[in-house]
Amino acid sequence: MTLWAIFLSGLFTGGLACVAVQGGLLMTSISSRNKKNSIERTNNNKIIPIISFIGAKIFAYTILGFLLGWFGALFKLSLGVQVFLQFAVGFFMMGTALDLLRIHPIFRYFIIQPPRFLSRMIMNRSRSSDLFAPLILGFFTVFIPCGVTQVMMALSIASGSSLNGAAILFVFILGTSPTFFILGYFITKLGDSMQRQSMNMAAYAIIILAIFNINNAVALTGSSFTLEKIWKGFWCTFSFCKNSPTELSGQLDEEGRQIINIDIKASGYVPDNLNIKAGSRVKLSIKNIDGSGCAQVFTIPKLGIQRSIPIGISDNIYFTAPITLGELQFMCNAGIVRGRFNII
Repeated sequence: MTLWAIFLSGLFTGGLACVAVQGGLLMTSISSRNKKNSIERTNNNKIIPIISFIGAKIFAYTILGFLLGWFGALFKLSLGVQVFLQFAVGFFMMGTALDLLRIHPIFRYFIIQPPRFLSRMIMNRSRSSDLFAPLILGFFTVFIPCGVTQVMMALSIASGSSLNGAAILFVFILGTSPTFFILGYFITKLGDSMQRQSMNMAAYAIIILAIFNINNAVALTGSSFTLEKIWKGFWCTFSFCKNSPTELSGQLDEEGRQIINIDIKASGYVPDNLNIKAGSRVKLSIKNIDGSGCAQVFTIPKLGIQRSIPIGISDNIYFTAPITLGELQFMCNAGIVRGRFNII
C-alpha cells in the first residue's frame, strides 16, 4: 500500500473503528476535568485535551512503527510466509468486523485485549482530572490498538525498514485524527444507537478491506481463481471479449533468450500483458521509473521469483517459461498491482 492509501484507510476506516474504545476513554478524561473546572467550561476545555491526546498518540505510534520496522528488517520472509501472513491478516480483519457487528460471541477472541492490570491503570488514568491525563492516555493507546491499527502494525513489520515502519503508522494515525477529533468531540452528545451505527459502518468497511486482502493473497499464490477472473469469466459469458494477440513480445538476444522490458510506474507495470513462448528462456529487464509502495517488489508467484527494485533502479531477472499454456501472473508482493504473461 502507498502512504496515500494508508492515510485514506485511517481517514475512512481507522477513525470509526477506534473511536468507540479510545474516544470513550478520552471523553471520560474530558468529563472528569470539566467537573473540576465547572466555573470555566469553554470549548477550549474540550479541544485542548483532544489535541494533546491526538498529538501524543501520533508520536507514540510513530515510535512504535520505527521499532516494528526495525524488527521486521531482522528477518526476510519467504514468499510462502508472506502468503500465509496475508491470509491470516485478512481472516483476522473479517473476525474483527464480525465481532463489531455482534454476530456471535466467539468472534470476541479476534480482539486483542491488554492485560487486566494495564487496563485498570489506563481506566484510572482516564478518570483523572489532571491537565496531562489526555496526553498520557494518548501514549497508552499503543497498548489497546483497534483491529485496523493492528493490521497497519503488521504492515510496519512487513516493510522491513525502520523509517518505512515509522512512516506507515505516522500516516495512518494522522489519517484517523480528523474523524477521531470530530467524533470524539461530539461523542458525549451521541446516543447509544448512533454509536452503534458508527461501529456498524466501520465493520462493513473492514469486511470490504478483508475481502480485498484475501483476494490479493489468493493472487499471490499464483492462482487464477480471483474475484477479477471470476467476474471476467461471467462477463465474457454474456458479452464479446477480445482475444489477446498471439505475437511474441520482445526480441531474441544472441543467446536465444526472449527479451522482455517492463517499466514500474506510478500507475503500475507497463506493459502488463505480454506473450512469451512456452518453455523458452526469458530475460526480463525491469526499470523502476516512479513506482512506489509494493510495486517495487516484483513477484512471479508460480516461479517463486521475488525481486526488490527501488525507484530509479534497473534489474534483470532470468527464468524459463512454463511449458503449460495459459497465464503466468506477475504482481507486487501484496498482490495488489498485477500483470500477466500469456504462455503461447
